[in-house]
Amino acid sequence: MTAVNAIDVQQFINQHKFSRTQIVTLLLCFLIVAVDGFDTASIGFIAPAIGKQWGLDPAHMAPVFGAGLFGLMIGALCFGPVADRIGRKATLMTCVGFFGLASLVSAWSPDLQVLLVLRFLTGLGLGGAMPNAITLSSEYAPDKHRSVLVTTMFCGFTMGSALGGILAAYIVAHWGWHGVLLVGGVVPLALVPLLGWLLPESARYMVTRGHSAEKISRTLNRIAPEADLRGATYSVADKAPSGSPVRHLFDTGLRRGTMTLWVMFFMSMLIIYLLSSWLPTLIKNTGRSLQDASLVTAMFQVGGTMGSIALGRFMDRFNPTRVLSLAYIVGAVFIALIGHAANSTPLLVLAVFVAGFCASGGQVGGNALAAGFYPTANRATGVAWALGIGRIGSILGSMAGGWMLTAGLSLATVFEVVAVPAVLASVCVLFMQKRKD
Repeated sequence: MTAVNAIDVQQFINQHKFSRTQIVTLLLCFLIVAVDGFDTASIGFIAPAIGKQWGLDPAHMAPVFGAGLFGLMIGALCFGPVADRIGRKATLMTCVGFFGLASLVSAWSPDLQVLLVLRFLTGLGLGGAMPNAITLSSEYAPDKHRSVLVTTMFCGFTMGSALGGILAAYIVAHWGWHGVLLVGGVVPLALVPLLGWLLPESARYMVTRGHSAEKISRTLNRIAPEADLRGATYSVADKAPSGSPVRHLFDTGLRRGTMTLWVMFFMSMLIIYLLSSWLPTLIKNTGRSLQDASLVTAMFQVGGTMGSIALGRFMDRFNPTRVLSLAYIVGAVFIALIGHAANSTPLLVLAVFVAGFCASGGQVGGNALAAGFYPTANRATGVAWALGIGRIGSILGSMAGGWMLTAGLSLATVFEVVAVPAVLASVCVLFMQKRKD
């Protein structure tokens, strides 16, 4: 490649072969969200063991879950703007190290109050890491494959969740609940030096923050070593406005999309956490064994993983908002069907699988949609605040199942009610306005 006066960074990424550096970047981000998934799943397995050791009933243990979710929400809201100020790499390393240390220390919690504080601190780091992993993955992906690469990377969360459940059950049986928290701390702390060594800073971010051309050239040469970048200058299509990145989420051209994404994330996370938390109980109430209920519930995660990849591919090929809108409306139908399929195991499995494919897969697709919607200067903030607002839905969802069971609603009515947020998410994303650069 001959030296040129100006190179558009995204066009450079689009025009060159997908490199080892980009693969390593996606893999490291995959590992980060996998650790998040491990933590999310494993806490459910250790809560009964903690309650038994400390003589606490489930009502007293409930705040352990709430503290982590609240930390996730605050972490997302705080660390997104930080990443748009100091960089994606530095923020990721800080967050991963922070939640690793908090998890490690929590293994020595002497009582519930200390554990609650440490679970909140763990959530802060996790909440900041996830949106930045999405942002960095997006900024190193070529346009034509961005959605599927981001959604595939995010499958680390579901795989980490599955591994977390398996490992946590084994570790608790052999070494107690402390061992799970030790693993949850050691793994991310071991990941930090790898991030420092192998993870590149976003070239797009460096352009918007005025980094030297030599530094940007070194980064882009990791993607295309054969490119002659001597004397090159760099640009991105996005403008870099001054002021708070949060305020710019409501600029003309972004305002409508921001509100749409917030509603969609709120609704989809409400559905995901409600079904993940309460499906085993609701299915067991139909007369099935807990083992059968767990196996049926696992189909929700399987469907979510497959849906993430499939919807990502469809979003790259077709209009992404219409793909997600259709996914949510189909998901609404099958969520409602769960409550009417209690007497047919094959139909119940199908309904749960498709609900996961559409609702959980749609949420992962929403991550890619948000990353592609916002400009570089406030992309981390946009993704993080959408996830942060979504966390409010996750908190409500994790409690809503209990409210509906207490109210004595029938199984069919419960799932018909849960289908409503999916319909709202479908309508909302359908009318999302495309950003104008």
